[in-house]
Amino acid sequence: MADRKRFIVLGLGSFGTALSRQLVENGCRVTGVDRDRELVENLKNLLYEAVIADVTERETLEALALKDADAVFVNLGEQLEPSLLAALHVKELGARRIVVKGVTIEHGKILKKMGVDRVVFPEVEIAQELANHETWPNVLDYMPIDPDYSFIEIAVPDSIAGQTLREADLRRAHHIWVVGIKDTLTGKFDLFPDPEIRIRDDHLLLIAGRKTDLNRFRELR
Repeated sequence: MADRKRFIVLGLGSFGTALSRQLVENGCRVTGVDRDRELVENLKNLLYEAVIADVTERETLEALALKDADAVFVNLGEQLEPSLLAALHVKELGARRIVVKGVTIEHGKILKKMGVDRVVFPEVEIAQELANHETWPNVLDYMPIDPDYSFIEIAVPDSIAGQTLREADLRRAHHIWVVGIKDTLTGKFDLFPDPEIRIRDDHLLLIAGRKTDLNRFRELR
């Protein structure tokens, strides 16, 4: 497939392995690199390329054609120096997009100063998602836009079921915007729905707003 995306995963620990497996499942070509022979051997039949090498060495990275990859992921465990060194080399060698697994907040700040595109903290992000889901089970999906604004997909609160969007007037009452409505019975999705549409309890609402306002709306019954 000519348009298959190509990714390079540096470090095949638990996170790097899970990431590589999912990328392959998504139909991507993945090059995985780690100095641990056993980790590489475990994935060699899955990956497009499996390389045993030290990813903190510039010569290793020069041989990987980083510029041709859609993104390079750096996942080097809990040691800061190897992660920073690998990220520095990857940046200098012209990778288009760099995503690094963060270890500490300070580590993340240094990486951002270096020009890394994204720093991820998997345990923190999963913990936040789990906590939010258990706290607000009516919220089915959550997508941050920036530090202040987010989208959420939420089940219709009983207190507004049966009203039209105009009657519920969520923009005035809760400072949020209904961007879309999905009918869970038919799967039909209305983007920017008509104000006269009647909200049913089998609808899902796609809502945008400030996180503080969305958090208050989550509590609506």
